[in-house]
Amino acid sequence: MRALFICVFSSLSVAAFSQADSLVIAQGRIINADTKEPIVARITYQNLPYGSRLGVINNSSFSFPLFDGERYAITVDAVGYASVKYMLDPVEANAEKKIIKDIELHHTTGNPTKKHAVGHVMRLDNLIFEVAKSKIDPDSYAELDLLVSMMNEHKTMIIQLEGHTDYLGDASKNLKLSQQRVESVRDYLVSKGINKNRIKLKAFGGTMPLSRDSTPEGHRLNRRVEVRVLQE
Repeated sequence: MRALFICVFSSLSVAAFSQADSLVIAQGRIINADTKEPIVARITYQNLPYGSRLGVINNSSFSFPLFDGERYAITVDAVGYASVKYMLDPVEANAEKKIIKDIELHHTTGNPTKKHAVGHVMRLDNLIFEVAKSKIDPDSYAELDLLVSMMNEHKTMIIQLEGHTDYLGDASKNLKLSQQRVESVRDYLVSKGINKNRIKLKAFGGTMPLSRDSTPEGHRLNRRVEVRVLQE
């Protein structure tokens, strides 16, 4: 009986050591792209494709395990900065079984005096529409007013508003809704004195999702309006 106990214990120990040996750790810092200073952010991570393992960290750094050789999506959000999302793959781990990734965040319209480079894309994270409609919620006006301030600060700036929906439902209806929403944003900017010729529009519907995860959070990420700088 004693010999059997030792045998089972040994087998469990070997399995545990084997699992620990194959475990990959993702870690890094969240920093300002311009100053390289740390930023406290909301860091959400989940395994792909199902999101059955999910975690949230509120800090300027992160460290979490990648189990079973699965890839993970990591999303970083901070007030005044454009959200970013990356995919972490265990095959990218170094010899110490670690993926080291420092994530740089760029200011959004929260800093209206910043001159954005051509090609830079900002996501309007606080832009809210009525469900399945293009009517802008008044709570969104503050963020849109910051965009107005940025364009007034940079008189020659030309932007492109890019509308995205999730990929659920009818594709043609999603495309139409994304077009109507960027038109609503343009109309608001024009009502605040921005020349219509400085605003281009592009609708993508659900063809360019940030996430393929069939979860409420994944679909929320996909419903967005982005601002692309075409000319400074």
